[in-house]
Amino acid sequence: MDLFEKCHSFTQAREVMALGIYPYFRSIDPFHGSIAKFEGREVIMIGSNNYLGLTQHPRVISAARDALEHYGSSCTGSRFLNGTIELHHELEHRLARFLGKEACLVFSTGFQANLGVISSLVDRNELIITDREDHASIVDGCRLSFGKNPKYRHGDMDELEEILRKNAERPKLVVVDGVFSMGGDLANLPGLVKLCKAYDARLMVDDAHGIGVMGAHGRGTAEHFGLTDEVDLLLGTFSKSMASLGGFVAGDDYVIHYVKHHARSLIFSASMPPASVAATIAALEILEEEPERVQRLRAIADRMREGFRALGFDTMQSQTPIIPIKIGLGMMRTFQIWKILLNEGVFTNPVIPPAVPPGDELLRTSYMATHEDEQLDRVLEVFARVGKAEGII
Repeated sequence: MDLFEKCHSFTQAREVMALGIYPYFRSIDPFHGSIAKFEGREVIMIGSNNYLGLTQHPRVISAARDALEHYGSSCTGSRFLNGTIELHHELEHRLARFLGKEACLVFSTGFQANLGVISSLVDRNELIITDREDHASIVDGCRLSFGKNPKYRHGDMDELEEILRKNAERPKLVVVDGVFSMGGDLANLPGLVKLCKAYDARLMVDDAHGIGVMGAHGRGTAEHFGLTDEVDLLLGTFSKSMASLGGFVAGDDYVIHYVKHHARSLIFSASMPPASVAATIAALEILEEEPERVQRLRAIADRMREGFRALGFDTMQSQTPIIPIKIGLGMMRTFQIWKILLNEGVFTNPVIPPAVPPGDELLRTSYMATHEDEQLDRVLEVFARVGKAEGII
């Protein structure tokens, strides 16, 4: 059989395109604040990970422009060789201090951070234990590792303990999302810390959707639970609250030093560009200076979650600015409802299997600190009308 036969027989996406309800890889024009232009008309953006609303902040744009003019468009190499500039070191130092860790290492993307950290730390005869709803980058990091990868049911501390008990004598790393990106729920960090201590396991929290969102100062899920010192490794990305692109891992200096010299996704990949590094530093400064952005974001999330639930929508276990609206009517109906909402001026993200189990199809909504009250009222009004018309509520 021809290797490309599976490509030829893949017709599902083209069938959805023909129906005019294909939601992916669509161009979005530059947008300001919480309003985007989509196919020539303005829509309220509730499908962005720009949680603090900093991607258009003048200080962030100015910092990126200055770095571009000073350093050029690229570092032209990997961090390991010629691709490190002083801005990389400055960001690592500032971020480690912000997160309360000894050291930090910056990668080109958050995805690469997970690939590099997991594959370099977990070797043969060692375990990496993950939640079944962990992000795809964690899954792929486990595949690159030589260690075994038992998984526990989402949030199930009893099953996790059973895995830990059966492997009490083996070196172990437990990896979990701090904020789960589809459901918007939090990891049971107190329970995880307790079990990891009891069974001598190390704990890594991927807080891609927690940094800038959770905790009094936006330091993430560990700060939210008061457990920063109990988490061995904090991992995250700059493509959400930090208004840029890149990833990082923070922890004890000797661990970061080891990862720096063993992570293939760092050593053999071009480094984070100067403009992205400078933009991240500017965003971090704003976060430190304006913690009220975090408070505003939390108030908006609470308001919208309560509003959706009052209307009768199923928001699942959301505790964050990620608020899923469960549809559960299959892929085609989810796409149809997405398009109806879009036509009403509200941009959401449809999520279907394999990102969620069959029957759990949803519309992922997410909020920014810069959303205005009138926009939020409009979103709820549109959802109420469409939800009733389409039989969801």
